[in-house]
Amino acid sequence: MNERCGWAGPEEIYIHYHDTDWGVPEYDSRALWEKLILDGFQAGLSWITILKKRENFREAFQGFDPNVIAEWGEGEVLRLLENPGIIRHRGKIEATIANARVWQEIEAEEGFDHYLWKHVDFAPLQNRWVTQADVPTQTPLSQAISKDLKKRGFKFCGPTIVYAFMEAVGMVNDHLVGCPCHEKVAAFARENPFPRLKG
Repeated sequence: MNERCGWAGPEEIYIHYHDTDWGVPEYDSRALWEKLILDGFQAGLSWITILKKRENFREAFQGFDPNVIAEWGEGEVLRLLENPGIIRHRGKIEATIANARVWQEIEAEEGFDHYLWKHVDFAPLQNRWVTQADVPTQTPLSQAISKDLKKRGFKFCGPTIVYAFMEAVGMVNDHLVGCPCHEKVAAFARENPFPRLKG
């Protein structure tokens, strides 16, 4: 009998995230940036902690509009540090503002979506892991992306964070082969290719 990936549970919010969101290819520049920022906030915490606060984050960070956040300064940092609905970590909040400015630079150059997806040749890598123990926490590719992001000034984007991000946004399909979502995600990727392939 096929069973969903073991990490997805037992809470309903986690099961729903696994079944409908995790691993589904995401091609929107702003949405990709939001997920990478949230993965940065997760550092040192569990993902379900962030998941439960995701709507609070979206409200506090103006819908994660990087063009808005790039203009923020100390006043907004202090405001966010008073918000109990998010993770109140000055370093991560300040990094989000800096990362919004990096997003603007990459978006203007080629598109943040294109920048990320070119690393997998614009098609999700289809892994076939049997057990959770088989799944890596980072790879040479996530190390390379992390290194390049850091060179550009992006913060809280180590190779483990980047790999978790790649899994979540469908750059790699890391649903276990026995999970019903493995083929569902693979089929979605086949039917919905990256929308603007370019060199």
